[in-house]
Amino acid sequence: MTETASPKLTRNAILLVLVASLGYFVDIYDLVIFSIVRVKSLHDIGVADGDANRLTGVHIINMQMLGLLIGGIFWGILGDKLGRIKVLFGSILLYSIANFANGMVHDVNMYAIIRLIAGIGLAGELGAGITLVSETLSKENRGYGTMFVAVIGLLGAVAAAMVSKYDWRTAYYVGGVLGIILLLLRLGTFESGMYKTVAKASEVSKGNMLMLFSNWKRFYKYLCCIFIGAPLWYVVGILITQSPEIGKALGAKGTLSAGTGILYSYVGISVGGIFAAILAQLTKSRKLTMLIYLILSALSVVAYLSAKGITNSQFIWLCFFMGFAVGYWATFVTIAAEQFGTNIRSTVTTTVPNFIRGSLIPINALFNVFVLHYGMINSAYIMMAILTVLALFCLSQLKESFHKDLDYVEVS
Repeated sequence: MTETASPKLTRNAILLVLVASLGYFVDIYDLVIFSIVRVKSLHDIGVADGDANRLTGVHIINMQMLGLLIGGIFWGILGDKLGRIKVLFGSILLYSIANFANGMVHDVNMYAIIRLIAGIGLAGELGAGITLVSETLSKENRGYGTMFVAVIGLLGAVAAAMVSKYDWRTAYYVGGVLGIILLLLRLGTFESGMYKTVAKASEVSKGNMLMLFSNWKRFYKYLCCIFIGAPLWYVVGILITQSPEIGKALGAKGTLSAGTGILYSYVGISVGGIFAAILAQLTKSRKLTMLIYLILSALSVVAYLSAKGITNSQFIWLCFFMGFAVGYWATFVTIAAEQFGTNIRSTVTTTVPNFIRGSLIPINALFNVFVLHYGMINSAYIMMAILTVLALFCLSQLKESFHKDLDYVEVS
C-alpha cells in the first residue's frame, strides 16, 4: 500500500526517536510532579496535613486524570485526522502553559482546574510519539525504538523528584521551560510515511473513533489493550503516591516520602523497560513479556504490603522493585499500536494509555470504599488482585503482534 519502513536506521529516524523520547521525558515530568509535591504544595496553600491532605490530593489528581481522558480522545482523533506532528506541537504547548500557571496557584480550586488543563495537554504526547516511531521504524527495530522513548521519558520522573527538592513552584516553572525548549526542537521532525499515504486516500475514514465501537471484535480488542496496563497506574498512582499513609499503616520507622518513592520507582521502570524490550526481542513475543511482568508486579506489591515496620532504606529498594516489575509500559503501548490500522492507530495509541491513566479515578474511588471496610493494607491487596487477574485475562485475548506489518487500514 505504501513505502515500508526500512530495517536500516536513517538519520531522520534517529532524530524522530530522540525528539519523541525527550517529549515523553517532559510528559512524565509533568505527569508525576503533583504526586511528588502534593503534601508540601497543599500545605502551603492552606490544606492541613494528614487525611485532609490525602483526600484533597486525590481530588486534584482525579482532575488531572480526567484531563487525560478528555485529551486522549481529542488528541488521538486529531492525530489521525490532521497528523501526528500537529498533535506533538499542540499538546506540548498546552501543558507548558499549564505548568507556568501551576507555579502561581494559591487555592485548591484553581490548582485542580489547572491540573485538568495540564492533563488535557499531557494526553497527546506519548500516543503520537509511539505511533510515529512504530510507523517509521521497521518491525525489527520498532521494539527498540519504543523502548528508547519510554526509558528516556520515564527518567523525567527522576528529574521531577530532584527539582522538587528545591521548591514546588520552581518545579512547575522548570516543567514549563522544558516544554518550550522541546517545542523548538520539534521543528526538525517529520510526518510518518504510512500516515501521509493514508491522508491522501479520501475514501479511507481517518480518526473515526466510532469505528472502535461499531465492531464488537474491534471494541473487545480495544478494551483488552486498556486493561492489560491497569496495574501499572495503580502501583504508581496509589501504592507509591499514598506511601506516607501506607507507611503509617505498616508501622514504618519514619515517614515514607512519596517523592522518594516516585524517584526510585521510575528508575526501576526505566531499567525494567530495557529488560522488557530485550526480552521481547529475544523471545519474539510481547505477550510472553507482558505475562512475566504482570506476575512479577503482583509479587513486588506483596513484598511491599507485607513489609511491617518498613524502613526508608527498605522502602527505596521496594519502590525500585515495584517500578522494575511494571516496566512494561513501552511494551504494552507498542502492543496497542500494533493491534490496529493506520487510519485509527493514533486514536488507539493515544487513548489507550490515557484511559489507563484515567482509570485511576474509579480505582481511587473503589480503593477508598475498600479502605473504609477493610483498612489500608487489605484494600491494597484486594485492588492489586482484581487488577492483575483482569490484566492477565485480557492479555490472553490478544494476538501476538511482534512480527505484524503495520501498513494497513481498518475498514468500517
